[in-house]
Amino acid sequence: MKIGLDEYIEKGVSARKAIDIEKIRFIANEMLSRFKRGGKLITFGNGGSAADAQHFVGELDGHFTIERGALPAIALSTNTSSLTAIGNDYTYADVFSRPVSSLATSNDVIVGISTSGNSQNVVNAILEAKKKGALTVAMTGKAGGKLAGLADMLLNADSDFTPVIQETHITMIHMICLEIDNLMEKH
Repeated sequence: MKIGLDEYIEKGVSARKAIDIEKIRFIANEMLSRFKRGGKLITFGNGGSAADAQHFVGELDGHFTIERGALPAIALSTNTSSLTAIGNDYTYADVFSRPVSSLATSNDVIVGISTSGNSQNVVNAILEAKKKGALTVAMTGKAGGKLAGLADMLLNADSDFTPVIQETHITMIHMICLEIDNLMEKH
């Protein structure tokens, strides 16, 4: 897709304005509640979405807008030994579902990130997380792909343009972290 810079900015602003703030609030509240019960965030994706998952964890492990204790979060894309062993010994479609099967509990929030919503390894991990009774959240592009009908919650960026989808995902991640910080400051 060839677009000019002005159109690029317009697409980004439009996608950000379409973010469902009530879903963001719900997810932040649910994450914080589950953290207090011993749960954690497990997140994953491919390529830029893997970077977004790692960014999400970094904001929770470190701090976002307030000084607070570290919050429990894992990005599955950071363990290259497991990723390559599972990809080699099984299939690439299993690289996230295998660790989810051993790590996820019903207290956890599982966030799968896929711009298309169709990445098979993300789909498989969301299905595995549902078996564990975890809250599943899919971050996708406009259509939502296969993940739209699978995850408990869908945070879909209102765009079909991958760079805007990825930027909107980071905005959503920052909004979740901001809401968690705001909730923690109140208590």
